[in-house]
Amino acid sequence: MISPEEIKALEAEVNKLKFKAGQKGGELHDLVEDRLLLEFEDLIPFAETTYEACKKWSDLNKELIKAKKG
Repeated sequence: MISPEEIKALEAEVNKLKFKAGQKGGELHDLVEDRLLLEFEDLIPFAETTYEACKKWSDLNKELIKAKKG
């Protein structure tokens, strides 16, 4: 059983990862919208880092949901 303090810490980390994923998504969006034809070589690395950030958030969020269910 996970304690309420551990759930709070998990929630805080989930929120941090969600923010980071949003930032990466914004960077990818800016690349596509503003610089795609000049910097298209950067598309894959930007997409990969965005995917990884979203995956980290998703995995930890699933843990949080499971922890809250008990």
